[in-house]
Amino acid sequence: MRAIFRSAEDCAALVRDGVTVAVAGSGGGLAEPDAVLAALEARFLATGHPRGLTVVHALGIGARGQRGMNRLAHEGLIARVIGGHWTWSPKMQDMARDELIEAYTLPAGAIMLLMREIGSRRPGLITHVGLGTFADPRLGGGAANERARRAGPLTELVTIDDEERLRYRPFPVDVGIVRGSDADEAGNVSSQREAADIDVRGVALAAHNSGGMVIAQAQRRVPRGSLRARAVTIPGILVDAILLAPDQPQTHLGPGYDLALAGEVTGERPEAPTEAGPSGLRRIIASRAADELYAGASVNLGFGIPGGVPAILRERGLLGSIWLSVEQGMHNGQLLDGDLFGAARHPDAMVSSLDQFDFYSGGGIDVACLGMAEMDAAGNVNVSRLGGRVVGPGGFVDIAQNARKVVFCGAFEAKGLVCAATGQGLRIVAPGQVCKLRARVDEITFSGAVARARGQEVLYVTERAVLALGPDGVELRELAPGVDLERDVLARMDFRPIMQQRPAPMAARHFAVG
Repeated sequence: MRAIFRSAEDCAALVRDGVTVAVAGSGGGLAEPDAVLAALEARFLATGHPRGLTVVHALGIGARGQRGMNRLAHEGLIARVIGGHWTWSPKMQDMARDELIEAYTLPAGAIMLLMREIGSRRPGLITHVGLGTFADPRLGGGAANERARRAGPLTELVTIDDEERLRYRPFPVDVGIVRGSDADEAGNVSSQREAADIDVRGVALAAHNSGGMVIAQAQRRVPRGSLRARAVTIPGILVDAILLAPDQPQTHLGPGYDLALAGEVTGERPEAPTEAGPSGLRRIIASRAADELYAGASVNLGFGIPGGVPAILRERGLLGSIWLSVEQGMHNGQLLDGDLFGAARHPDAMVSSLDQFDFYSGGGIDVACLGMAEMDAAGNVNVSRLGGRVVGPGGFVDIAQNARKVVFCGAFEAKGLVCAATGQGLRIVAPGQVCKLRARVDEITFSGAVARARGQEVLYVTERAVLALGPDGVELRELAPGVDLERDVLARMDFRPIMQQRPAPMAARHFAVG
């Protein structure tokens, strides 16, 4: 039997200078291998090694300044980051802004599926996902700062059967860092008590079949044969070292494991909690977005304002008639909001994010409700680069580009906006200082031109107006009662929307008080 259980120091010593490290996990602590990352940080601070790492991660990992990717945000330790979502590590964002590293961002689903392609020794990921966005080599190929732009794009344009596709280029993965809840003496790792599988198997496959090392973190060591075969997420043949972390929390909610979050509770599902739904501006937008959903629809909800939609559906008695899913692999259940977005209590099904993104890429979503940081006259939306900082899209690109209908949700303005629902309409108490409906977005995370060519239905829902992507451009369709068209809408946009007729009033129920 291999001596597979190692100390934190031994695990950190397996990571050599200059290698490529892939890390699996998601925000809120989902499958976060923080003990391994902490060991890497401790070794670097004590010895100056490892140095010059390339780190790849599909989703955000950390706690907004602590844990996760923040552990690696040291000058000298990191040379390049290819990240699908950066918000959970402001320290790494600072390094990207200050040109201390080569910073790249790519769609999260593309990164995850690329790991599988690397592990299968195929020639990279070839897909339509990312065309016309920042991931397109014509728009930077994922480069998020000047150092990365000088190094060159990570994608290339290819033509197959007279249609354009992107090829996400493969690269060897020298170390894969993953996490499970239980590991046996043969190295088999189970995620059965985790709140999500994310992409742990894909990362392990990429590293192992690249001739690299797989380091797994687990909470418990169990005898060989005690894990059900179907509960094993990563077969032991893929694993080189296991670090036991007995205090490993299931999520950032705190210590302990909630079996409902792991999908381990069977039988009749309890009623959803009755906590208050969204309020204020967020409620108005979520309520209007919920109007676009219908019984039997397959619906994806994004982070932020869309996270308030389930509460609206529950109030309307529609929650059980719509099939909800999120990129972390959950299907239905009591979806968590805020920093624990991506987890769910009592889900109907939990699949890996790899499988979820295959479902999305193939057109499995009828309607997606997603956030919107800014939009422009061409119908483009930006969520991946804000205020000059790399944010990354997470699964936004993979979802938005493939849903039949996309409902973008965002405030009309930013910084200082104060609105009040009056029961019948909206009152603008204080306008925002930052325009979000711009002539041209800073970065294209969603391409209006590609959407129009694909025949997607696209809406842009704000608290005071609803716009749509029409055949000739962005159209203004609805206006909140109580809002002045010229003063509160047109004068506060950087472009003039198309108006075939006077915008219809948004329904009064979106502005209910109390």
